[in-house]
Amino acid sequence: MLLEIIAPDKELYAGEVDLVQVPGSKGSFEILRNHAPIISTLEKGRIKIVDLKGGISYFDVEGGVIEAKNNKIIVLAENAKK
Repeated sequence: MLLEIIAPDKELYAGEVDLVQVPGSKGSFEILRNHAPIISTLEKGRIKIVDLKGGISYFDVEGGVIEAKNNKIIVLAENAKK
């Protein structure tokens, strides 16, 4: 899956991933390959990314929006930092 994390001032992450875990406004959830299309707001919390080699990265966000469709995920994050 292609993941892009974009903050107001720059792109923080772009690459292929196996898993993304986000702090949704109704609770934390994960997106895996071939996930059903979804749009959700994000709360303050941590985004977890597992890349194709099994490496794990984290980004702290103050909120935002996520859209996943056709194995492409876009996160528009507020005040995100690694």
